[in-house]
Amino acid sequence: MTIVTHSGRWSRFRAWRSERPFVGGLLTVLAGVELFFSGQLDFGKIHVQLGIEGLQATIIPLVLVLLGVLAVVMPVHRIFYGVIALAVSVYSLIGVNLGGFFIGMLLGAVGGILTVAWMPKAETSTTGSPS
Repeated sequence: MTIVTHSGRWSRFRAWRSERPFVGGLLTVLAGVELFFSGQLDFGKIHVQLGIEGLQATIIPLVLVLLGVLAVVMPVHRIFYGVIALAVSVYSLIGVNLGGFFIGMLLGAVGGILTVAWMPKAETSTTGSPS
């Protein structure tokens, strides 16, 4: 009987994840998902939406999801995506049901901050230091 382990896949995923702002992008995507579902609330016959016909309740979450995915896929532009994600998250406080009742806004703000703060690992030289 042969036992197959998936350590090869897991180690490749960890290596891939360490080369990009994965946690910041993930939190930004989760903020967008949370904001989307908080903008689609129904309390009996009352439908909770803020903004111009609820357009902001759809656009802002989509922008946050897109920014989170782009930050992970293209880490070179992480500072731009993180700053925009932070600004959109703070704007969601007035645009989407108090920022998804503060949860989505906080997830997006922390995700944007982590995306901006992430730095790639410095490459180590194997030839030694120059004299």
